Amino acid sequence: MKDLASLRKSYEAAELDESSALDAPMQQFELWLQQAIEAGVPEPNAMTLATVGSDGRPSTRVVLVKGCDARGVVWYTNYDSRKGRELANHPFAALQFHWVEQERVVRIEGKVGRTSAEESDAYFASRPLDSRLGAWASPQSQVINSRAVLVANAARAAAQHGLHPPRPPNWGGFRLVPDRWEFWQGRKSRLHDRLVYRLTQGAWVRERLAP
Repeated sequence: MKDLASLRKSYEAAELDESSALDAPMQQFELWLQQAIEAGVPEPNAMTLATVGSDGRPSTRVVLVKGCDARGVVWYTNYDSRKGRELANHPFAALQFHWVEQERVVRIEGKVGRTSAEESDAYFASRPLDSRLGAWASPQSQVINSRAVLVANAARAAAQHGLHPPRPPNWGGFRLVPDRWEFWQGRKSRLHDRLVYRLTQGAWVRERLAP
């Protein structure tokens, strides 16, 4: 293996200045996300989701954002999964987007709640059939004996529900309502740009952080 301590990269793709950053963090996020999409970044909507268990231990995993607007950032999952159980017990989370090609990171923190049943139904209905059957087939985060369990469960779900499987009752969306955003733009000499937005008395306060 190559000596990890010797790996170096100079970040010189862009800059992030207070004069050019948008006043509303959601608008700044949507701008960067759209730029990542237009640049052809692989899975630009992939984000790391961090939750905390009842034992105080954090855990992370990669999920896909499926909606963002003034109400917050939305993703979908099995509510009985580890992340679902942890969010039920401790409804706060942190998200992170890392667009490597553009040398950008966005960090988001806030309180999390479930989306409405209507929202979850609408998104579930938009998924490919195999994905809808997969939601029935996978007892997410539980120990299984082999992949054959998933295949058998999927076949059973297809036989039972046919072409129109309904949304499982334990599957749906979560929405994080941000109270803190950070936008990170890599810069030369490790003097990176970091702008943080904090929600204070209903208004966003923007500050620069040292890298």
